[in-house]
Amino acid sequence: MLAPEVAKKYAGGLFLSVKGKGLVNTAYDQLVDLRTFLESDTALLDFLVAPHVLEEHKLALVEDVFSSRLERLFVELLLVLVKKHRIGFLHGIIDEFVRYVEAEKGIGRVTVISALALSDAERNSLIARMAARTGLKIELEEKVDPGLIGGMIVITHDEIIDGSIRRELDLLKIQLTKVRVH
Repeated sequence: MLAPEVAKKYAGGLFLSVKGKGLVNTAYDQLVDLRTFLESDTALLDFLVAPHVLEEHKLALVEDVFSSRLERLFVELLLVLVKKHRIGFLHGIIDEFVRYVEAEKGIGRVTVISALALSDAERNSLIARMAARTGLKIELEEKVDPGLIGGMIVITHDEIIDGSIRRELDLLKIQLTKVRVH
C-alpha cells in the first residue's frame, strides 16, 4: 500500500470516529499540535520507527508521553500505528485528517507555483475559478519558482494542473527526440 493510501485510510477512519463522538474540533487542535511537536523534535518519531527498538518499549513510551496530553482515542490510534508498523505515516495521516476537517468546514487548500508573484487580479481570478470548480472556500498558498519560466502549477488535494512553460518545453523536447530525421 502506498503512503497516501495508508494516510487516507487511517485519517478517514479517525475522522468518522471523531465526528460520531463530536470531537472534530478537539481532534483538529490536538493533531495539529502533535504535528507541530513532531516537526520541531524528530527524536520521538525516530524512536517509534526504529526497527531495533522493542515494540513494548514503543508502546510504553506512547502511553507515558501522550496519555495525559491527548484524547484517549488519539492515543489508541498511535498505539495501533505502532503495532501495525505504520507510525512512519503519522505526518501524512495528520495532514489528510486536517484536509477532511477543512473540507467539512467548506475550506479547500490550493497551492499555486508561478514564475512570478501573482497580481491581485490573477490571485482573485484563480481563487474564483478554484472555488467554482471545488465548491469550497479556497485558501491559497503561493510559491514563486523562476525555473517555471512562465505560467503556473496549481495543486489541489487530488489534482495537479501544470500549465507552466517549463512543462511545455519538456513535452516539446520529448516530441522532438521522437522525430526521425533522414
